[in-house]
Amino acid sequence: MGNARTMDDVFSAIGADLRAALDRDPAARGAADVILSYPGFHAIVAHRFIHALHRSGLPLLPRWLSNVNRFLTGIEIHPNARIGRGFFIDHGMGVVIGETAEVGDNCTIYQSVTLGGTSLSRGKRHPTLGNNVTVGVGAAVLGNITIGDNAKIGGGSVVVRDVPANATAVGVPAKIVMKDGVAVSAAPEEETWSWVI
Repeated sequence: MGNARTMDDVFSAIGADLRAALDRDPAARGAADVILSYPGFHAIVAHRFIHALHRSGLPLLPRWLSNVNRFLTGIEIHPNARIGRGFFIDHGMGVVIGETAEVGDNCTIYQSVTLGGTSLSRGKRHPTLGNNVTVGVGAAVLGNITIGDNAKIGGGSVVVRDVPANATAVGVPAKIVMKDGVAVSAAPEEETWSWVI
């Protein structure tokens, strides 16, 4: 019963991922286009099955399959990464999603995004993205931080601190420039962040 439930969840999530690509990419010419030619969709479909194998306790095979997935798609997703429904990776080449990363529902990330760690500890060391988060091209979201619901991370940004819900963060290091649709000016303490990578 547990395995049937898990597979139902996997197929349901894949359906939501397909709808996400169709809804969020104006270049998508239909379901067949996404299924046959979108490496981001291929990567998340493979990850859904690989993650289920990983959660079942099967040793080694999920890691090997994730490497095959990376070789075929250019997208690296650790088998333990937890990814919500309606996930869309646009273009995708160079995306890296680390072992303890958690991604909420209806998130979009673009090519060369890293959801990476900043610690050698075995605990939680990768970011958590809330629901409806967008991460722009080439952004690095690093460490055990939280990106709130509906947040947007600008392309090329390096995020090393929490980003609140409904905020936009840009820059290196990233600073909050908009919150709840209103422009935000940087506070003096935000000007000199102290962080370790």
